Formats: sequence, C-alpha cells, structure tokens
Amino acid sequence: MFLHSVNLWNLAFYALMVFMATLGLWDVFFGFEENKCSMSYMFEYPEYQKIELPKKLAKRYPAYELYLYGEGSYAEEHKSLPLTGIPVLFLPGNAGSYKQVRSIGSIALRKAEDIDFKYHFDFFSVNFNEELVALYGGSLQKQTKFVHECIKTILKLYKGQEFAPKSVAIIGHSMGGLVARALLTLKNFKQDLINLLITQATPHVAPVMPLDRFITDFYMTVNNYWILNARHINLTTLSVAGGFRDYQVRSGLTFLPKLSHHTSALSVVSSAVPKTWVSTDHLSIVWCKQLQLTTIRAFFDLIDADTKQITQNPKKKLSVLNHHFIRHPAKHFEENPAIISDLTGTSMWVPVKVSKWTYVAYNESDKIYFTFPLANHRKIYTHVYCQSTMLDTNSWIFGCINSTSMCRQGVDLSWKAELLPTIKSLTLRLQDYPSLSHLVVYVPSIHGSKFVVDCEFFKKETRSIQLPVTHLFSFGLSSRKVILNTSGLFYNIELLNFGQIYQAFKINVVSKCSSVKEEITSIYKLHIPWSYEDSLTIAQAPSSTEISLKLHIAQPENDSHVALLKMYTSSDCQYEVTVKTSFSQILGQVVRFHGGALPAYVISSILLAYGGQLYSLFSTGHCLEYAAMLDKEAKPYKVDPFVIMIKFLLGYKWFKELWDVLLLPELDAIVLTSQSMCFPLVSLILFLFGTCTAYWGGLLSSTSVRLLSSLWLALKRPSELPKDIKMISADLPFLTVVLIIVSWTTCGAFAILLTYLYYVFKIVHLQASLTSYKNSQTVNPKHSRRSEKKCSQHKDSAAHHRRLSVGDAEDSIRMHSTVINLLTWVVLLSMPSLIYWLKNLRYYFKLNPDPCKPLAFILIPTMAILGNTYTVSIKSSKLLKTTSQFPLPLAVGVIAFGSAHLYRVPCFVFIPLLLHALCNFM
Repeated sequence: MFLHSVNLWNLAFYALMVFMATLGLWDVFFGFEENKCSMSYMFEYPEYQKIELPKKLAKRYPAYELYLYGEGSYAEEHKSLPLTGIPVLFLPGNAGSYKQVRSIGSIALRKAEDIDFKYHFDFFSVNFNEELVALYGGSLQKQTKFVHECIKTILKLYKGQEFAPKSVAIIGHSMGGLVARALLTLKNFKQDLINLLITQATPHVAPVMPLDRFITDFYMTVNNYWILNARHINLTTLSVAGGFRDYQVRSGLTFLPKLSHHTSALSVVSSAVPKTWVSTDHLSIVWCKQLQLTTIRAFFDLIDADTKQITQNPKKKLSVLNHHFIRHPAKHFEENPAIISDLTGTSMWVPVKVSKWTYVAYNESDKIYFTFPLANHRKIYTHVYCQSTMLDTNSWIFGCINSTSMCRQGVDLSWKAELLPTIKSLTLRLQDYPSLSHLVVYVPSIHGSKFVVDCEFFKKETRSIQLPVTHLFSFGLSSRKVILNTSGLFYNIELLNFGQIYQAFKINVVSKCSSVKEEITSIYKLHIPWSYEDSLTIAQAPSSTEISLKLHIAQPENDSHVALLKMYTSSDCQYEVTVKTSFSQILGQVVRFHGGALPAYVISSILLAYGGQLYSLFSTGHCLEYAAMLDKEAKPYKVDPFVIMIKFLLGYKWFKELWDVLLLPELDAIVLTSQSMCFPLVSLILFLFGTCTAYWGGLLSSTSVRLLSSLWLALKRPSELPKDIKMISADLPFLTVVLIIVSWTTCGAFAILLTYLYYVFKIVHLQASLTSYKNSQTVNPKHSRRSEKKCSQHKDSAAHHRRLSVGDAEDSIRMHSTVINLLTWVVLLSMPSLIYWLKNLRYYFKLNPDPCKPLAFILIPTMAILGNTYTVSIKSSKLLKTTSQFPLPLAVGVIAFGSAHLYRVPCFVFIPLLLHALCNFM
C-alpha cells in the first residue's frame, strides 16, 4: 500500500538519491589510502599501576581512576613511589581506554634506555570509564575537574626530588584534548601547571554531533575563553589531525583558531608531518609508530639540560614542534644552530660550471667539496635546486662569501633544506643571497653505500606551470592537462581556482621514461599554503598514479596563495598531469562536512508531510497516505528561501537588533558561514537526501508495523476494532504518572523510549484489529455489511460513545505512521544520553544533568493522549486547521536552528504533536 501511493518517477528519484548518497558515503568511509601506519609493539609486558587518590576525591569521582604506565624492570622499580622522571599525562577521548597510553609510553621507555636513562618520562593515564563524551556532554565539566586534581596528585609524587617538576605535559586524544584545553577555564586552575599540550584528532572548533546543549555550551565556554584571553595564554599547543582516513573527526574541526595574539599554537594533519607522511584513522593515531616516534623525538628535544624537565622557554618549544611536525631540515634539532661552518680538512675541491649536474657517490675514500660559482648563473637563472638521496643528518650544502674557488668557512644552508621520504632537497632564490659567491655541495667519504646528488639552475617561469582545475559541474566529463617535456628535477604545478571544500578532483600523473636501467622514484607533494594539510605520493616511474585533490580547510578570503602540486621528478622521464572533477568525491565532501545535519532535513521533510496530512483531514475528512503527502509537500522551495531571506536580513543592523531583542539564537547558516562550510546548493542536496531518507524510513516504519501486527495476530486471538473511542482510558493517567516518575528518577531518554514503545504497541494493536476485521469481512461479507450498518448507526449516537469505522481506522493508522516516523527520530537523537546512563548505571542511578528530562515531561502525556487518538475524534476540532498550518514554519525552524544544533530539533517536533493532542479537547 505504501509503494502504491508513489508513482514510478518518484520511486526512480528516491532510488537515484540513494545511489548518490551511497557514492558520498563510500568516499567518506572507503575512499582513502590504505593504512600505512606501522604497529607499535611493547618489548616487555605492559603494566598499569593504579595511583591511590585521596579518599574524598575517590568518593567524589567513583568512576574515574589514575594510572602510571610501565614495563618490566621500570615498572618494578617505580612501584615504590616517589618518581624521578618527567611527567606526561595521557587523556583518552570518547569511549577511550586509559590503556591507549601504552604505545607512546613504550616508545618513550625505549628511547630513554638508548640514552641510559639520562632523561626519562613517566607516563600517566586517566581512566574515564570509557564515557561517551562526544555524544553526551554532561560529564565533560566533571572530567575537567578530575584532571585538575590528577595533575596536583601527580606533582606530589615528585616532592623532595632534586629536579622535581612544577608542571606536566598533556597528550589528549579526541575529546581528551578538549578537556585539557578546558582546564584553563577552571577558576582555581594555574596555567603554569601545564607546560605543553599535544592533542590528537581533537575536534576543537565544534562538536562532531551536537546532540545536547551541554556539549555546545562546553565548547562555547572553552573557545570563548581562549579567544578572549589569547594575550594571556602562553600554553604551547599542537593539534594533530588524522586526515581523510579519520571519518569520525574530520580534520577541519581539529585546527585551532588562528588568533593574532596566540602565536604558540600549531595545527597539522598527520600526512604533512615529516617522517610520518601517512593518514591515520581515529584510533590508529594513538598507536601509529611513525607519528609516535616523531612525538617522542620532540619530547626529548624539549628537555632543558639544567632543570632536567621540559623547557619553560616558549620560543624553544615552538621551534622544536616546528622542526619535528612542520618542516624537518634532515638535521638534528639545535636550539641555536651554527650559521657559519668550518670547511677545512684534507678534502678535494672540485669546481662545477655547468647549470645541471649529477654526481653518483659510491665507496668514496676522500671528502669532496663541489663548488658552483654563482656570478654567471645569476645573469641567466633565478633559482637553484639541489637534492641528495643520502638521508643522514650532517650538513651537506653551504654558501661561500666573496670566495674565488674555495673557502675556509661557509654559510650552512642545510637548515633551509626539506626532508622528503627518499631525498632531502633545497631550493634557493638567488637574489635572496646576493653576498654568496659560491654554492658548495659536500660529499663525505663513505664505504659500502651509494647515493646520488643533483643540482640544477633554472628560471622560475620554466618550472612553475599553471593548471586551472575543471568546473564543479563538469562531472568528470572534461579534463585539463599539462605535459612536462623538459628534463628538470623539480616542478611546481599551480592549481588555479582551487580553494573551496566542496571542490574535489582526481589528478592523474603518467610518467614515461626513455631508458630505465634501475628503479626511478618520483615524489608528488600536494602543498596547501594556507594550512598544514600537505600529502605525499611516492611513485615508481614509469607509472600511472592517481591522486585525490580535496581540502580540509577552505582558503581564507584574504589569502591569495595558490595550491601547488610539487613534483620531484627524474630528468630521464616525461610527465603528463591531468586533472578532472570527481563527482563521487564532491558528494563525499558534502557528507563529510554536512552529514551531521541530515537528521534535521529528514525531520523537516516529515513535518511538511505531517502538516499536509493534517490539512487533508481538515479539508476532505480523510488522511492521505504519507508517501503521497511527502511527494506533494516536501519541497525545498518551501523552506530554503525563508532561511536565505533571514540570513540576508540579519546583515542589516535594525533586523539584527530586533533579532537580539526577541532573544533568538544565532542562525545556523551564519555559524556554517563563519566556519567556511557553505557549499553552493548544499542545502538543496541535503533536503533531497533528507526527503529520500524520510521516504525509505516511512516505508521501513510501515512495513515494521504490518509485520508486528501479523506477529501479534499469530500469537494472540484476533481483536475487534474499538467499539467505544475514549481519549483517556482508565489506565492512561496512571501510566503517564509512572513514566514521568521514571523520567525524574532515572533518565529522560529512557522514559521517552518507553513512551515510544507504548505508542508503537497501540498502533500495532490497531493495525492487527483492522487486519482481523478485513479478513473476517472477506470470509463473511454478509456479516460485514451488518457491521457496517451498525457502524453507521453508531455514528449518529452521542459523541462520547463513538464507534470506529474501517475508513477511520485506516486514516488513523496513516496519521499514526507519520507520528511514529517523527518520534523515531526523537528517540534516535536522545539515544546517546540513554547509552551513557546505562553504561554508568552501577555508579549513578539518576542521570545528572539530563538533557532529555524537560522534553520527556512534555512528550509523555502528549504521546499518551495521541496513542488513544483517532482521526474521527479530531475531524471537527476547531484547532485542526491551525494545527495543520504549524508544521511548515516549524520545518523552516528545524533547518534554521537545528542543522548545526541537533539537540534543538525535538523541540520543533513536540509542538505539532502537542497541538494534535489538544485537538481532542477543542
């Protein structure tokens, strides 16, 4: 019956929407590189020593604990406190375990063993009982206060030591990083208690799913504090994102706000981190060996030799983090590197006058300095590029000042080099170094190893090639390409007109080599100049390599930089670069950035259909099918223009003042604009996806009711249609009071679920009665005609003793099916707090604070009345016309205020349901 109410064109449209949504979901969940992280292993059995907390603290936080990580002899030695190392506190995230500290803790222990424990770190970890704080924000403040107490407890363990720490470093995974930032908002918290904060896959900008107001309020408190107090916050902070493999927390949310006064904050994607160069998923970011090794190297470089603790110098901390996480020059970190180096010893000096030079070093017995005079090259070329496949950390390239053929001292240019997976490279603009007379490349004496050094002088315009990306709506049918025919080692492909998050492309690089005697490696690096989200692709030539081109962060309006494809190539190969639009990845970007708003669009479509059904009941006396009403009423032009108009008017001062006087919240479209998340036509796409979801959800709901009613008939004797329609049955007040008490004493979401199950039971019972009646009508038509005659006679009786006809029962089931669809989404949006309550039931019988309690108090009596409501009892209601007109503005309100604040959506749902229930009395 549900499918019969939709024509084939609409069915085809809904199927197309499913296909498009599937493409987008596939790109988000599967359209990324394979996991290239190496697993980190423990060399000894890991042990977690529970730190005894003060009794008052343990009683106040019975579900939380503090542990010290250790292995083998280290664990045995440190069972007898106090401690002597450098404290680091690990904070797990949403549903995270305190045992996730073992990867970084084990690597730090191995590093300390390598230097005979000259320095070592003590890794602590907090057990948050694996709470779902990303879905329920009521415990975030409690976690923050507990961490504060943990820091004070940790520092007490070092009392009396010669180099006792006065602060701790914090590593926060996921929501743990946000809790760490929230410490600064506590009244009695001293900022000096934290010397460094590293967050991994932490959504700093906004919650992934804003399912209750406690989460959004917590975010607002934290972010507003950091913005307003930026001048006074000296905490060095590093945020590391996982890249496209992390579909739980998109990387754009992890970037710390760029504040003019807070310069000690860095944000980077793991694919751009030197010596890591891989994308990580939400869990592997805590055990990815490449990333954890980088983190530990940074920790040891941060140690102050005098205090044997992490340095208090903010410039050094930022310098170390830049060295290890942003740009690595293939040298060990030095706080004050020597700019001038001695070039002495028994070495050969070989002058090189050609513009392009290659040297293959193998079993060199003597040190060689190759000198490149710059005077003549300056007249012809603008830049020089050098690369070496020897990835040691020694200085290898220098500049001589006012020298003829050789120099005793040179400017060490190695600090300006960049480390890549297979080479270290350096590009210099000659006019920036007017005092240099020679460039010197140093080749050390080596035995048993082989490496290659290349240098070439070039004009910038010959190596910078512009490649405009294809149009968004070309759907991959057209492409643009460039061919690199010259024998250069390095090219910059400027990707013009690319800077928005809704753009997505596929780049195909085809390399063809003339004479391949040995393996040739090429590196393709996507460089995004306005954020640290670069990614590298290594290819063996000849080959055909596909690269995905899409963004985590949109280009700022005042930024004029151009995204680059940096190509480190071979002079023996020709390269062809082709770019074309990827429609599936565009849909993936829509899902990635706006998928969380889909429930709001689904409910908006259902509300429009619900309003149409109520109006058809008012105008014709019959309730039409849900699918037919969805097709007729759920149109984007009924919603989007109003939201756009409000957003436009808010640009005027008088309207904004009026808006503030009415105490209306900020429009979600403005919030999304501030986060550079407004796609063209994104609201239309989401509305179509929402309508499609509402349709298939309605089909699933209708089918489920029919299957349950069939099961009911199979298990129990068939029942008849209600002979006496009563809005308030004898047990209804008692049931309502019981459910309200359940909501007050336990969890509002639990009471809402029980109310939902009661309502579904009532509808299943009504469907079973109707099916039973129709079956009896088919078997005994004479009996059915007499029944219909009796029904018509009963319609003329008093209103308090009405009998339900078959037509009224069918109308009622249609109406109730739509209400079930709405209520299903309300239950789904309240599920996180229910799951949190069930998980913590052994500690707390009552959920406090409870985001669903106010909603439950209103929804319970409303649904109790609606469960006994039939269309025949509200047809003549004076309130019905007004009730049928409310869903349209409420559907607009859901999109305007609920797309970025999902917890507001149920508030727009219960209003028409309440009015519907009141139609029984007016």
